Amino acid sequence: MSTENEKMEKARAYAARMHEGQTRIGGDPYISHPLAVADIVRDWGYGPDYQVAALFHDLLEDTEATPAEIEDLGGPDVLEAVRLLTKEPGYNMDSYVRAIRDNPIAFVVKGADRLHNLRSARSAGPDFRRRYIDESNTWFLDFADEIPQAVRDLEKTLEPVGEDVLADAPETLALHV
Repeated sequence: MSTENEKMEKARAYAARMHEGQTRIGGDPYISHPLAVADIVRDWGYGPDYQVAALFHDLLEDTEATPAEIEDLGGPDVLEAVRLLTKEPGYNMDSYVRAIRDNPIAFVVKGADRLHNLRSARSAGPDFRRRYIDESNTWFLDFADEIPQAVRDLEKTLEPVGEDVLADAPETLALHV
């Protein structure tokens, strides 16, 4: 196994161990999210440092992982990106986004993170989806080419079912009290 593959395997195992027992809003194991973000980053053509940062992007915020462990497994560039992606208590969104934009690894990972979250937010409640759409429109539309369409797709989940659709529905779908 090459050094690059070994690095990725160690990073996957570490991220899985750190996120063990955590779940996403829809009930999926939390590790499914950083794995999906790393896959998006890989599919966009980015190499191991970007992929490892994707695997680690929530570790400092959501687990007991330490900066030293992240640097040991990913290196200083990965650690810097992960630190930038970590929302500290009382953070300022403008400063947070500006710092991410200035770091190529953090920028790519945040784009993939936002894209995956938009694609999987259907299981969240409508208030959360509205806030997430608003935040995406305000801060993240240009982080990845696919984000505007993902926002539009999520917006469609908030649209009420039209009367024309209801008129065509069989009567057996009516609620009986």
